[in-house]
Amino acid sequence: MKKFFWPLIISISLSLGILLGGFLVSASYRGKTGFYTNHNKLKLNRLIDFIEKEYVDNVDTDSIVDRTVTTILEQLDPHSIYIGKSELQSVTESMQGSFVGIGVNYYYYKDSVAVIKDIVDGPAFKSGIQPGDRIISADGQHLYGKEMTSDSIAKYLRGERDTDVKLEVYRKTVGKKLDIVVNRQPIPIKSVDAAFKLSDGRGYIKLNRFSSTTYEEFKKALEDLITQDISSLVLDLRDNGGGYMDQAVNMLNDLLKKDQVIVKTVNKGGQERVTKSKGSGLFTDKPLYVLINENSASASEIIAGAIQDNDRGTIVGRRSFGKGLVQRELMLGDGSAIRLTTARYFTPSGRSIQKPYTMGVEEYNNDFRTRYAHGELYAADSIKVADSLQYKTLKGRVVYGGGGIVPDIFVPIGNKHGDDTVVLLMKSGIVSFFVFQEIDKERAKFTNMSKEEVIDYVMSSDRVFKAYIKHLEGNKLFFKLDKRKQIVKRFLVGEFLSQLYTSEDYYLWMLEVDPMIKKIDGKTL
Repeated sequence: MKKFFWPLIISISLSLGILLGGFLVSASYRGKTGFYTNHNKLKLNRLIDFIEKEYVDNVDTDSIVDRTVTTILEQLDPHSIYIGKSELQSVTESMQGSFVGIGVNYYYYKDSVAVIKDIVDGPAFKSGIQPGDRIISADGQHLYGKEMTSDSIAKYLRGERDTDVKLEVYRKTVGKKLDIVVNRQPIPIKSVDAAFKLSDGRGYIKLNRFSSTTYEEFKKALEDLITQDISSLVLDLRDNGGGYMDQAVNMLNDLLKKDQVIVKTVNKGGQERVTKSKGSGLFTDKPLYVLINENSASASEIIAGAIQDNDRGTIVGRRSFGKGLVQRELMLGDGSAIRLTTARYFTPSGRSIQKPYTMGVEEYNNDFRTRYAHGELYAADSIKVADSLQYKTLKGRVVYGGGGIVPDIFVPIGNKHGDDTVVLLMKSGIVSFFVFQEIDKERAKFTNMSKEEVIDYVMSSDRVFKAYIKHLEGNKLFFKLDKRKQIVKRFLVGEFLSQLYTSEDYYLWMLEVDPMIKKIDGKTL
């Protein structure tokens, strides 16, 4: 079975991604004189001119420049990157925490736009768009056929605020076409996936990114939990690739006491800037647990490092990604931008958590594979730490620098008998697609089910499990999952709850058997 799992493990791990954030500041730069004077810079300009004027064939010099910029930045470090003008808008929207559109999640399913669910109280929701609807056209432009792409679909569904788009919709449940006008509005890209009080009295907040709205969302969630008299707080930063550093700093102001060091940054000139907590006092005394894994990076690591070094709470999970570089966003004047590393950051004890990148970008990004091969994801004593990089927390506990935050309590990714690979499979997009198909076959039935009935429908028999196996095989994926049937069913239920109800319902269900939550509670894994 492992020969089938290995490519999937890598692809799923990479798909989780790392938001190449840090302390991002938008700015433009022309140099002191505004003109290039260096001979090497003139050489590049002349080369492009010669190609445009003299080369025998017509060449898209814009694409050559784009590739050249990318190649130059790759020689610096893995996090200095080029963002083309075609990509910049979506990247900016993700970091700003919103975009203007109609507010639906959809699949491009069998050559048509199929609505998975709409944002509650969003424009589409208010206009009557329903899960399962097929959006056939927008303002007369057909949105079906093999030539359609995600970008072309977004082009017609998104637009300026307060503008109308006339949608032709096919409602499969009644077999009718409908004309529905939707008024485009800002759609939030939420940082907080879920926030609720667990049955044991702990508060739980799941954070997926650090965008410009993250602190505002976090503060509201935390304030709501405090009113419920939570006994402690679990902050889940697993698979959170980071983003804006100032949002992490603002959060730590609410978690640390006044004047405790949050982070240190050092720039090219060796100037050190120390950021200390303002002591907002929102949640500084009760127990705090921070969950991290191999995909927790950047701003996530700033929080984990500050909490650990100040002995404020307990870090639970697996060693984090290891990104200790700060980027600044610089506009290039043509709608494109670069994110250039301008500083390094250090935890309060002085640790750099940046992992080495001397072996190149490819090896750097394949670090998950290295950790897997070395057994680090299964056993704490397999984590490589250098004795020369020992540091001490406020209370004198030894912690290590040199590549990520090593947790106080280690929780393995699974076991060496295949559970880990099954979990990675069940977190992939293929599960979401399968569940959508199952719901779409009998949408009226599922829509009328209670949560308890949905759970019973999947867990009490093997009908959905067998259908899922058949779906995998239809996609040329062959797994022996009979011995891991309960794990598979658990994730299938979670996806049904997510599509039919809310992300909170998903997390409430999945956290019942979450190894990290169980470890906090002192239960046997």
